[in-house]
Order: sequence, then structure tokens, then C-alpha cells
Amino acid sequence: MDDLDRRLIGLLRTDARATIAALAKSLGVARGTVQNRIAKLEEGGTIAGYTVRLKPQADVSRVSGVMTIAVEGNHLERVVRTLRGDPSVSALHSTNGRWDLVAELRADSLEALDEVINRIRSLQSITRTETSLLLSTYKL
Repeated sequence: MDDLDRRLIGLLRTDARATIAALAKSLGVARGTVQNRIAKLEEGGTIAGYTVRLKPQADVSRVSGVMTIAVEGNHLERVVRTLRGDPSVSALHSTNGRWDLVAELRADSLEALDEVINRIRSLQSITRTETSLLLSTYKL
């Protein structure tokens, strides 16, 4: 997966119903390039399907967590690009203080969330993380 794939996934996250023409225009590439990239991402399993986004209260079967991340040196931009392309990372925030990033994670089960956490922890330049499960939402 390269930067173009990650940008394409980001656009699809925002609007999975966007036309190929609109995606191509936003990315500055040909329609055929977008069609081929989407087909490869679907065939490879990176794009597992297209769905409806629900409010957290309506999405009761999902497990959510917040991961704080420390990044070594000046590798923050590369880590952000990688995490933006991860479908399990629903939001990504920069922060100050002890941690460099805060990632909001979503998975279908605790086992799946464990896989996401381990995948993120194994990324080069991530020095430490801390994850908390979200149990209840009181305000959006």
C-alpha cells in the first residue's frame, strides 16, 4: 500500500459513495487508476466492503478504544500516513505532552482489537503506547 492508496482510502472513509470521477479528480489521477486501485484493494482484502457509519450508541456490537502513541524522532509524518490508511483507526489526533498521537480504534471484537493494537505497536518508530477501552458514551 502506498501513499495514493492511503489517500484513496481516506476519501472513501469520508464518502464511500463518491463517484470514481470525483475520487480521481480529488487525487489528481485518471479514472482508470482509481478503478484499478480500488479493485486491487478489494481483491487483497484491504477494502472488505462498504458500510453505513452509525452513531456510537447505535453501533453496540463494536469495541472501541483510545490509544496514545509515542513516536521516535521525527518520524511522526510517516506514522500518521500509515495510521490514516488503517481501517481500524477511526480518528487520529496529534497532541502535546507525553504522547505524540491519540488514535481512536474500532474493531468487531476484543480479539480483533488486540490484533489492531499489536499491529500498531509493531510499526517502526513507535516507542510506546497505552490503550484504554471505551465502555460508555455520555456525549458526542
